[in-house]
Amino acid sequence: MAQPAREPAKGSCSTPPVHTEDAVTSVHPVDEKLHPSRLVPAALQHIAAMYAGVVTPPLIIGQACGLDIAARTRLIAASLLIAGIATLIQTIGVKGFVGNRLPFVNAASSAGIAPILAIAETNDPGHQLPAVYGAVMVAGVFCLAVGPFFGRLLRFFPPLVTGVVITLIGVTLMPVPVGWAQGGDATAADFGAMRYLALAGFTLAVILLVQRFGRGFLKQVALLVGLLVGTLVAIPFGMADFRAFTSAPVAALPAPFAFGAPEFQPAAILSLCIVMLVLMTESSAGMLALGEICDRRANARTITRGLRTDGIATLVGPVFGGFPTSAFAQNVGVVSLTRVRSRYVVAVAGATLLVLGAFPVLGAVVSLVPMPVLGGAGIVLFGSIAVSGIRTLAEAGLDDSSNIILVAVALGAGIIPLAAPTFYAGFPAWAQTVLGSGISAGALVAVTLNLFFHHLGTRAGQPAPALKSS
Repeated sequence: MAQPAREPAKGSCSTPPVHTEDAVTSVHPVDEKLHPSRLVPAALQHIAAMYAGVVTPPLIIGQACGLDIAARTRLIAASLLIAGIATLIQTIGVKGFVGNRLPFVNAASSAGIAPILAIAETNDPGHQLPAVYGAVMVAGVFCLAVGPFFGRLLRFFPPLVTGVVITLIGVTLMPVPVGWAQGGDATAADFGAMRYLALAGFTLAVILLVQRFGRGFLKQVALLVGLLVGTLVAIPFGMADFRAFTSAPVAALPAPFAFGAPEFQPAAILSLCIVMLVLMTESSAGMLALGEICDRRANARTITRGLRTDGIATLVGPVFGGFPTSAFAQNVGVVSLTRVRSRYVVAVAGATLLVLGAFPVLGAVVSLVPMPVLGGAGIVLFGSIAVSGIRTLAEAGLDDSSNIILVAVALGAGIIPLAAPTFYAGFPAWAQTVLGSGISAGALVAVTLNLFFHHLGTRAGQPAPALKSS
């Protein structure tokens, strides 16, 4: 007599292995670990995009303080080293405490250059950098103390507000690549020469052609291809500067307080604490932008951890010669453009910055990229950030007249410093610092108008749509 068919026991070998493929496909793009053949070029693309921005603050501040080439080299090495450490902390982080765990680049911000130069001008030689570093360290403590409150205010940053801020990041930064395309040095006699503009245009054309006709990963690294081809073309015309190789030492680890013990001056501290508020606003906006681009929207805890990293880097940086640290918007543009969203790509870029800081002669290789080449690529980078903001605004409900007014006024306020740089010349110094940044001015107006239209006097339970976290 035939035995009845038995059902396979739970967990037996006859059960199809349906979970293997799901486990692979469930990895979020932010947490994806790419093959080295994809990871390394993508990381190099980030470094090429941000290298000029990292070395700009130490170069300008070092020259203003009368430092020689060797001392300026130490400042640059310190800037690269701190950028690498901060970027590694942000991308890898300690879950629940520090690091936003996004493809987020941190480095010395150019927004702090003007107030730092003002501090240097009011101090005698030998006391300039100590006064600056004392103020920067206090600003780092200030960021650590205030940072958690920024995360809790996330509900006041719905897509309507974040769309304005992201758009302004791209628009207000556009003069930077335009200046690079003209040669980078506005005081030079040949600034804006046709050969610079031609090289920038050629680099832009290469990127567009690779983007149009490239396939697969080649299309994703169009920016890196443009930078490489543009640099190779510039060399025969003498537009690549090789002097960095002769002045850069092979190894130069920064020594603690090499420029003197920090000095704590109340006026300098107040100035840089105000700057830190601006940097925190811009850093928060960068995290919100990356959250949208990566489909992992930043929540209150993400922003708190990210700002805590800013505070730690700003506090510890001056010990080795660093300056106020914040987000690098151009790398947000790289992520938006390439759609390579893995945080491990940026972690490798951070580790590379560490090596460049320890061995300045290696960093000189990256410095070969001429400013006009960076300018041609930068137009694509910063423009793509603005496009991300416009895309966010398109989902924010612009069919409502109040929302249209909000966006119009906030964008107008953010463009004022760009259209009329002296508009706030008669305002107090602290107001010039805050309103003189189109990003922070537009963000403040957008948040205020969002409160006015969607929070004040509205019925309980009917708040404006808030930014969601994944």
